[in-house]
Amino acid sequence: MRMAPVLVTIIVGLTLAACSSPRDRLAGDTPPPTATNVDLDRYLGTWFEIARADHSFERGCHGVSAYYEYREDGAIRVINRCWEDGLDGELDVAEGVARLQDRMATARLRVSFFGPFYGDYWILDVADDYSWSVVSEPAGRYLWILSREPQMDEAVLAERLEFLQGLGFDTEGLIYPDQWESAEAALREGLPEGAN
Repeated sequence: MRMAPVLVTIIVGLTLAACSSPRDRLAGDTPPPTATNVDLDRYLGTWFEIARADHSFERGCHGVSAYYEYREDGAIRVINRCWEDGLDGELDVAEGVARLQDRMATARLRVSFFGPFYGDYWILDVADDYSWSVVSEPAGRYLWILSREPQMDEAVLAERLEFLQGLGFDTEGLIYPDQWESAEAALREGLPEGAN
């Protein structure tokens, strides 16, 4: 009967380890600045993940994309998709909701995939034509470089990495998932009909 407390301790320890935050990639204690005047209407639609910081909930994910659309209540529906262990792997879909923290700060959203638990989604930079975006959160633990196309021009990617380094982000060890050759080649599974 002495095994029960030991098992409980092990289970609690493993649960806490699985839920632990990734390392802080941002130097200092000052949150990064966010983009100004993000037009959420233009931000909606499909984004492909070009690079990301390592974190547990996307381990082994490739062909990663996020789709955003307004819900009837004004919040934003979020559909994240990934193919496990490669583009020919099993599809994993997570659906969540995003809300503005402040109607005047459209680059700062809160996103939830687990009921009442929300995380920060800060748009640090976005192209004038909304062809790419850089996303993180106040402590810099999570980091994504996103694009409307699954393949990003190397010069544009280099500029985004330089931008992040200028803010104090450590960009070493970012993960560059396998991606589709083009948006047209990307599978549509898990997306609503008519999603762009």
